[in-house]
Amino acid sequence: MNGATMEVGAVAAMRYVKDGIMAARLVMQHTKHTMLVGEQASAFAISMGLPGPTNLSSTESLEKWIIWKANACQPNFRKNVLPADGCGPYHPKGNVKLAQNNCLMDNVAESVTLGSSHVDRHNHDTISMAVIDKMGHIAVGTSTNGATFKIPGRVGDGPIAGSSAYADDEVGACGATGDGDIMMRFLPCYQVVESMRLGMEPGLAAKDAILRIARKYPDFVGAIFAVNRYGKHAGACHGWTFQYSVRSPEMEDVEIFTVTP
Repeated sequence: MNGATMEVGAVAAMRYVKDGIMAARLVMQHTKHTMLVGEQASAFAISMGLPGPTNLSSTESLEKWIIWKANACQPNFRKNVLPADGCGPYHPKGNVKLAQNNCLMDNVAESVTLGSSHVDRHNHDTISMAVIDKMGHIAVGTSTNGATFKIPGRVGDGPIAGSSAYADDEVGACGATGDGDIMMRFLPCYQVVESMRLGMEPGLAAKDAILRIARKYPDFVGAIFAVNRYGKHAGACHGWTFQYSVRSPEMEDVEIFTVTP
């Protein structure tokens, strides 16, 4: 995302192309769109010069998948389906017609309890970064492979502007990581930037955005960093101890900051 022009480039559910963040930048630089998805995102990236199609499976990922299949595809991200402890094919559990079923709100407690049960620091790999140049222009980027054992076709918060990242030259920037399926429902980075626009310090803005999510999903796992246009930065997290790194021209090396829940 370009904080000067508010342009965004994103790709989602893209296969066979390794460099997702570069593909997203190509969308911003060479199209009038904001997001491309699926096979056509791959075709676009390759047509613009990125290597592919490439088999992105590794020995480690294949071994992990084989063990997962042998364990009846557990854990997974499905709910209210049968078979509950198998690899499918899946079908809805019970009668899905709301008119003949319990009130939708009956499932709220169950949904909130599920929270981030399959997401922790070991099974996702989001990298989010913000950069401020000498002219004061701000850019952000996020790259991720998504959650382990996700349902095919799943799109997380990585390519969603305002969720995993957001920037505005006039205010500052934000990056996020964690349970994207929950965090994208709150657009936490948009919230952070808008809170800073109203005068909130980065630390308070980040904490406020995290607490908004935690009030609805007390078991969720996630973290945010915030930086204003003057370079003041802070982080906030829930469900884990979070670390982020900072480098500026005045610093001899990268400095790592630790944030506790």
